[in-house]
Amino acid sequence: MVKPSLRSRRGGSSTGCLLSLVLLAALTYYGVHLGEPWVRYYRLMDEMRVSARLAPTLSDAVIRRRLDAKVDELGLPEEARKWSITRSGKPRRIGITTTYSETVHAFLLTHTFTYEPKAEEPL
Repeated sequence: MVKPSLRSRRGGSSTGCLLSLVLLAALTYYGVHLGEPWVRYYRLMDEMRVSARLAPTLSDAVIRRRLDAKVDELGLPEEARKWSITRSGKPRRIGITTTYSETVHAFLLTHTFTYEPKAEEPL
């Protein structure tokens, strides 16, 4: 015969489980909000590297148009459009740089990230 326990937890929840779920939800919330700017930064960096690799066949104006289109696609601030495209001497190289800031507003948190993406490739 099975005797019922006085301390049965059937249908109840423990504080530890609830705390773990709240912590997981908070980490997910802040991770998404703080991770989005980094994802946009790395996508912009990828486009800058591709443009730098294709630079021997592209003019600076075409590179600017491609990068401006990527800024629009990613929803980056207008200051990200201030491109510096330099082609230099020996050995021949191209450098593409810009600087911009993004401010993240999340519950109880406001943080400004400043990015300085740079891509260099030989010509």
